[in-house]
Amino acid sequence: MPDLPTPQDATEAALFAECWDAVLSYADLCTVGPESAGHLASEAFAAGLREAREAGTGPGTARRPARLPRIPLLLVAVRTTAATWEESGRGDGLDPDLRLWLNSEHAARYTGPPLGRPVALRGLRDMQEPDAALLWLTEVEALPPHVVARTLGLDPATVSDEVAQVRGLFRDRCRRNHLDTPMDARCRSYARLLGAVHRSPAADIPGDLSRHLATCVPCAEAAACLRPHGGGLPAALAGGVLGWGGLAYLERRRRAAEARLAAHPGADPDAPARPGAHKARMVRGALLVTAVLVSALALAVSMTQGGSSAGTGAADGDLSARRPVTDPGFSLPVTAATRLASKTPKPSASPSPRADRATRDPDPEPQGTPSTTARPGTPRPSTAEPPSCTAVYDLVNEWTDGFQAIVTVTTDRALDDWRVAWSFRDGQRVGQMWDAEYAQNGPRVTATAADYNKSVAAGGKLTFGFLGSWRGANSPAYDLTLDGRTCALKTG
Repeated sequence: MPDLPTPQDATEAALFAECWDAVLSYADLCTVGPESAGHLASEAFAAGLREAREAGTGPGTARRPARLPRIPLLLVAVRTTAATWEESGRGDGLDPDLRLWLNSEHAARYTGPPLGRPVALRGLRDMQEPDAALLWLTEVEALPPHVVARTLGLDPATVSDEVAQVRGLFRDRCRRNHLDTPMDARCRSYARLLGAVHRSPAADIPGDLSRHLATCVPCAEAAACLRPHGGGLPAALAGGVLGWGGLAYLERRRRAAEARLAAHPGADPDAPARPGAHKARMVRGALLVTAVLVSALALAVSMTQGGSSAGTGAADGDLSARRPVTDPGFSLPVTAATRLASKTPKPSASPSPRADRATRDPDPEPQGTPSTTARPGTPRPSTAEPPSCTAVYDLVNEWTDGFQAIVTVTTDRALDDWRVAWSFRDGQRVGQMWDAEYAQNGPRVTATAADYNKSVAAGGKLTFGFLGSWRGANSPAYDLTLDGRTCALKTG
């Protein structure tokens, strides 16, 4: 996979974090598999970022030509990169329907004379970039108002009013562009009637105009743009800017927005941490460590005073209690053995590590029998079982405090659902993930299949990617498992 350009500053790093998920989502629609989607998204993102750098958006920049806001600009780069693939003989990685579209007159509308391009595309270009971004994030990306306000630096109390204003601006731009479009006499006769009807939202559409809109694509596109309160504006924007796959992309973004809201009902999932929250977590962590040490010390004293036989048995049998806290596999609170031993000091009543870990680890794995008091005739589980999968952890890109990685797992057996988990050594945190859902508990991350990629054939691959943050060090993942079974892991 080609390397993405390294962000030059915090603004470009924020651009990557904001837009990469959208770019990859559309690239996945345009290709035949996750690997091709990753390549297409990377090439398109690099091309779009270069275009943004060349155009320049600083306050001292001279007047620039009309340009789309960031996300639609990068999505259009996906489509143009796909067209380049088709022209250069790499079209076998593209969706077959997209290849047909790229070689049709429909695609020619997006590269032909500017006045012949879709009205929605021209209307969005004609708006000021902040207004166009507000419209796109609200209508197509379906972001909640408070997220849109924070992303664009707006007042949350007034963002709804501003959205209503930019809808009106977009309607005016589209009406003007529609009248400027070269059209035949029949379409010209309906153009002004269409504008008059849509200036009065309560007015009924005349029958002859309705029949014309059913057979004329450009006029139907204009009608959807001129009536933004009729519910067709999101589809008009997505279809007019992207062309192929616009409606499918729109549906994906709405499902993603609903999933975020379902995961954080009644809360702002992207809200910044409260002041002092980090310090509070540090204090809680220090108290927890102190409690663990005090409990361990009290247990050692009580066992020493309770008799040599019981004390020796517990000290020799409970190896996990002596594990150093600097072990990278240690994750607080791992004190189940200490708690159970303090409640049940008899060595014969050793708890089941599997049962205890299942209550606190999102990725339970077979643990074997660590006790040295197993019966002689009991077969011990094999610790040398060959891996049933191989995995590649690919660090695609890294910047000052963030990184992008892709995980690819090849399974020896067929799957109708899957769960991949791994651990981080350096406190890295996953911020967002595509082609999988994720949960993180301390250093342990668990990724579960999305609705559309649960089934994997024997010998097949599953792939997903994510954005993460790091500080100090960014070591590769380790201890990667597929459905609780260890995978042979390679890092790249």
